[in-house]
Amino acid sequence: MHEVLRSPESQQVRIMVVDSGHEGQRLDNFLLGQLKGAPRTLIYRIVRRGEVRVNRGRVRADYRLQVGDQVRIPPLRLANDGPSSAGAPGQAMSGHLESCVLYEQHGLLVLNKPYGLAVHGGSGVQLGVIEALRAMRPDYTFLELVHRLDRDTSGLLLLAYERKVLLSLQAQLREDHMVKRYEAVLVGDLQGRRHRVELPLLKYLLPSGERRVKVDREGKASRSDFEVKERRQGLSRVNVRIYTGRTHQIRVHARSLGHAVLGDDKYGDESMNLAWRQRGHGRLFLHARELEFSQGGPFPQNFEAPLDPSFEVLWQSLSHGETR
Repeated sequence: MHEVLRSPESQQVRIMVVDSGHEGQRLDNFLLGQLKGAPRTLIYRIVRRGEVRVNRGRVRADYRLQVGDQVRIPPLRLANDGPSSAGAPGQAMSGHLESCVLYEQHGLLVLNKPYGLAVHGGSGVQLGVIEALRAMRPDYTFLELVHRLDRDTSGLLLLAYERKVLLSLQAQLREDHMVKRYEAVLVGDLQGRRHRVELPLLKYLLPSGERRVKVDREGKASRSDFEVKERRQGLSRVNVRIYTGRTHQIRVHARSLGHAVLGDDKYGDESMNLAWRQRGHGRLFLHARELEFSQGGPFPQNFEAPLDPSFEVLWQSLSHGETR
């Protein structure tokens, strides 16, 4: 194995020529040997994104090297190249988050965020999604949240690793040019099939400093459309489309209908939540299922996140009810 070229732009870019000692070796295992300390998840990602090339072309991680192959190895800033971070995610968290990545190209990273995980640290949370992913993506010089989800809400979360992508998507959010659809389980039998809620929402603080939201004519205009999918044993499974992105919007609008989101510890029914927790269903049943962009770009204009299994576990534990 010998090196034949160094990129003039970066002394870390290498093109290696495969010799007989590495013939037949898988590309991912070869890269692990060349990039000491690099996690396997990083290896798979740079291969998937086409940053690693063999004979100037894209290949899969399981490609078997041949004598004479030229392997381009991109510049990387590995975690062990600098001071270690006390806030780095553990192996279990890193692996779980890596499995939740739905898309990562053209400056956009799309994650199916697990419930119970904050999007950023603070307020007693040492490590959130953004801090964890920055530690897991040490070669990214830029990585920012496009928007936020509540800690206990699962589903689609957009992050940008190119500034132009961040600015473009945030502009679409501000101008309400992004369609956002959720799935939720509400407490009680929500009658009728469709409900439009257009109530202004105002943020305020409790004496403890905790942030809350209420319906108030001095608040910001907000709209949520609820569609009932099915009712079972005093619960209603609904689709929700929101036309504005206010804090806790779905949770407060659902409560205004008299049917809080199951597991909502801020606006829900405490005794009802406790009863369902005792049955093994302790999460907030709200999932950001689909995002659709109105403006084109190099990436897909529609993303959908599979439901967390906890939704189906809950629903299948109930006897069949009325479907609308």
